Amino acid sequence: MQTGRVEAGRRTVIYTDGACHGNPGPGGWAWATGPDHYAAGAEAQTTNQRMELTAVLEALSGHPGPLEIVSDSAYVVRCFEDRWWAAWRRKGWRSSKGEPVANQDLWRPLVGEVVDARPGEISFRWVKGHAGEPLNELVDRLATAAAHTQRPRCSSGA
Repeated sequence: MQTGRVEAGRRTVIYTDGACHGNPGPGGWAWATGPDHYAAGAEAQTTNQRMELTAVLEALSGHPGPLEIVSDSAYVVRCFEDRWWAAWRRKGWRSSKGEPVANQDLWRPLVGEVVDARPGEISFRWVKGHAGEPLNELVDRLATAAAHTQRPRCSSGA
């Protein structure tokens, strides 16, 4: 099992996840840089996608400098890898079907934080969920527990 902060070169690696019981329903989010450095929170009525986005926003807000966000959410990772956000902006936050982009109240600040405020500092990597990667399993457990209990948790161990 990995211990402490995980570093890839100079980038801090942060695993993120979201969970929801029912969709919509009670949800939870979590991020972790190691088994002793994590945070999790909850919302009473939300969706899984909103929790995935919230996890990334929360992780970014507490970690300055170069980061690698690791997520099992293709929705989050592909937005940045495939630059969906650029088309959304160009089209006034409308999808390819001309409909308002879902969750744009979270996407707008996330894109602003990643693209505008921290250009080149943040990268994204997709990881298969439930495949035994220790920190991905940890954030899954934390997000699921937060969704169930509706209670935040955090540890600031090094």
